Amino acid sequence: MEQLLLLLIFLPLVGALVTAFSGNAAKHVALVSAIISLALAGIVVCNFTPDASTQFVVNYPWIADLGIHFHAGIDGISIITILLTNVLVPLIILASYQREYKNAAAFFALILFMQSGLLLVFTAMDAFLFYIGWEAALIPIYFICAIWGGKNRIKVNMKFFVYTIAGSLFMLLGIIYLYLQNPAHNFDIQALYALNLDATQQSWIFWAFFIAFAIKMPIFPFHTWQPDTYTEAPAAGTMLLSGIMLKMGIYGVIRWLLPIVPSGLQQWGHLVIILSVIGVLYAAIIAFTQKDAKRLVAYSSIGHVGLIAAGIFALNTQGMQGAMVQMLSHGINVVGLFFVLDIISDRLQTNKIADLGGIAKQAPKLAIVFLIIVLGTVALPGTNGFIGEFLLLIGIYQYNMWTAVFAGLSIIFGAVYMFRMYQNIMLGKTNELTIGFKDIKGSEQVVLYIICALIIVLGVYPKPVLQLSEASVQHLIEQVTQKLTSVN
Repeated sequence: MEQLLLLLIFLPLVGALVTAFSGNAAKHVALVSAIISLALAGIVVCNFTPDASTQFVVNYPWIADLGIHFHAGIDGISIITILLTNVLVPLIILASYQREYKNAAAFFALILFMQSGLLLVFTAMDAFLFYIGWEAALIPIYFICAIWGGKNRIKVNMKFFVYTIAGSLFMLLGIIYLYLQNPAHNFDIQALYALNLDATQQSWIFWAFFIAFAIKMPIFPFHTWQPDTYTEAPAAGTMLLSGIMLKMGIYGVIRWLLPIVPSGLQQWGHLVIILSVIGVLYAAIIAFTQKDAKRLVAYSSIGHVGLIAAGIFALNTQGMQGAMVQMLSHGINVVGLFFVLDIISDRLQTNKIADLGGIAKQAPKLAIVFLIIVLGTVALPGTNGFIGEFLLLIGIYQYNMWTAVFAGLSIIFGAVYMFRMYQNIMLGKTNELTIGFKDIKGSEQVVLYIICALIIVLGVYPKPVLQLSEASVQHLIEQVTQKLTSVN
């Protein structure tokens, strides 16, 4: 079974190399590679035992003199992110099928290269390997945004790059410090979990890791790179960033931050929850004022991530399970939203809400799928967004009632600005710009119908996803709680 994990990580890399030299057939090669990766992920899920153990483990010496191993594995936490990555990448590639890109071979190759880096992040059991995957996922998205982005792409992308590199350097310093404190002089995750660090050490390590993760998610006030980057990036880049890449930060908090520095969590967790809730409310207020639909969705994403972060730092089963489900649901929903806006922008050359209207009369299929995606985003019962946000709010309520009240306002605010956006874009009278709007067809239909099916199926029957992560989540919380008890 260990060969299966190696295939899962490296097949996209092989696919990227083949795609890069495929010329006009690049998008087809990339899609086939992504579908094969999805099939492999399906095999992994079917053979996964939903307990707290780490499975499909690979552990080979890499740079033995420095204690660096190629050590990777899958548990109930990582399997959710693996599933998310391998479901969304083929959809993102298919969503790009009807778009023309200069040097399309390089464009699709970079998407697959990024997929490989993401899977390395989500499976690494060695801190140095985790850092390599973290940086490997950053490189392709930088080039995707810098080469194929909008007219302000260079300025915006430089800000994104500076933010993420600065965060990565903080994390690298933290990893090196942990390595020096480890008597075994290796980067093994269990060895780092077992370190007996004092409160001051844990406090510094907490911030070294948290800044890197908070930038990637992003959490207020580390979010300022996000709206501009999402707006200027090409549609596929925005979908990769919002659908999958921000989950790297969430995953990093769960996998590395909480178990290594529980005392740091005890010292600073309350502050993080306050920042997260501020971010939820701030993003909602700013979203109300947006005239560009793409920026509105970007701010809504900040709000959703803030709620996830608050649920995680509440440190209880409901909050953590809510975070796991919401990672999957948010990824699906936000990719659907940005794809719909890309379709509108491609046809009309604008995402300005005031310029649109009456599209539903011209494109009833698009209107229906867009509404389903919006309903999932605002957490209507029976859609995928409901179960995650419900669990998150329960978890936050168990932590503090008033915090849950303020966090819960995000659902009300989100419903208002999302429905208002939908009304202004899809309903009302058509105008000179929208009168000739063409309905979705071909690959557009396939992508949006799959997304809508996932929204409904996960909303009606979320049990399989919850079962995958439940045992690992409970084990993690017990692990962190025991450490805190022994310290106190």
